[in-house]
This record gives sequence, C-alpha cells and structure tokens, in this order.
Amino acid sequence: MSPLPQQPKTLGAPRTPTARFGTIVVHDLVTAIVVGDFQAGELLPSETELCDHFGVSRTVIRESIKRLEEKGMVSVAQGRGTVVNEQHDWNILDRVVLTVMIENDAELGILDEIATVRAELESGMASRAATRRDDDAISALGAAHAKLEATIDDAEAFAASDVEFHSLVMEIAGDRLSQGIARTLTSRARDNARFYGAPGPEAMPDTVEEHKRVLDAITAGDSDTAAREMKEHITRAWERRRIPAESSHRTGS
Repeated sequence: MSPLPQQPKTLGAPRTPTARFGTIVVHDLVTAIVVGDFQAGELLPSETELCDHFGVSRTVIRESIKRLEEKGMVSVAQGRGTVVNEQHDWNILDRVVLTVMIENDAELGILDEIATVRAELESGMASRAATRRDDDAISALGAAHAKLEATIDDAEAFAASDVEFHSLVMEIAGDRLSQGIARTLTSRARDNARFYGAPGPEAMPDTVEEHKRVLDAITAGDSDTAAREMKEHITRAWERRRIPAESSHRTGS
C-alpha cells in the first residue's frame, strides 16, 4: 500500500488583517519556520488556508510565498505544494530571516555568532587598513576617535561615533565583500534591543581605550597588532553587554 500523502499543518488562530498585508504574512511565515512550527520537508498550509488565516487575497499569499522562495526558506513543488527547505538553504543575511532568528533566540546564540564573525572580519580589515593607511586616513580616523571620546556622556551620539570609527577602518581597508557582510550583520543585530544588553558604567571608557589601541596600531602600520586589538575589542564589547535584558542604551560597538 502506498503511503498517504502528507497533510500540511495549520497556523493556529486566524490573523486580523492590517494595512501591511504582505509584510505581516512574510514575517509570520518566516517566524513559523524559524521556531520549528514547520520543519524541513513539511508542507505549508494550502493557498486557500493561508488566505483564510491571514484574511488576505490569493495575490498577497502568492507574492508572500515568492518572497519566502527568494529567502531560500521554501520551494514550490509541482503537485505537492510549498515545502520547507533545510536551514542551510536559507539566506541567513536576509533582513527578515536574520531578524526573526535573533528575536526567537532565547540563548543569544545568534548574537554570539554575529560577534564572532564580526570580530574575524573586522580584525582582517583592521590589519589591511594598517598596510593601506595614508596621512589623510590617519587624520580622519584620529578625528573619529576624538569625536568618540567627546561624546562619552551622550549614549546616542557615542553610538553614532562608534559606528563612524568602524566604518572608517573598513573604508581604509577597502575590502568590499568583508565590509558588506560586516555592515549587514551589525545592522541586523542593532535592530534587536538585546544587542545592547546591560553594559556597566565602564563600558564607554573601555570602548574609547580599545579604539585608541586600534588607532595607534593602524597609525604605526602594525597590521598584526591592529588585527589583534580589533578582534579583542569586538569580543570584549559584546561580553560587556551580553545580558538577555531589554535596554535602550546604545553603548559601544
């Protein structure tokens, strides 16, 4: 006897329609897949069921499924329906995918991984910046550090100065691929309040000092020290903040 065809799961209570139909549908479906409501190889509910659940038209559902396909999260199998893909097929750098993964990671493992990848990428760029810096680059980086130090009593301005310093190091390095990935990861992480954690009173002074060591190494053209200091800074900055608590204070990269 041939096995019975797999039946798609349901999504639970229907959604109340809002003005942002497509955005809501995509976010909810991505969340359902990320948290494991739908496992790899399983079917999403039928188009009709999704229309009823979200209170939207077939056009919205079809467009939403296309967005999921673009994110690598599902495949449309002719005659079967929409099948959930393995996690290794997902576009992890996609804004919705990575944001939802962070939102639903109680252990902060994704933010830990982001810090690790950032540290590796930016240490490499700091090393490269030390070999490519010129007088203009050193001057700009010095000015960025001075601005960081001057804004130490203003959390929002300090955060902006922090980003500016890191961006300048990347630009001096000129590694476009590494820069793009690092910027993307940082941007996604900063969208979640848990990225900021609960740093202590020494967080900003420590950040200023760590940036100064990176600046000095780049200025001296010491690529090994620049790499080491940048890697240690990013690692320490995350360790200072790594408490699963909501915080609106943006202190230190």
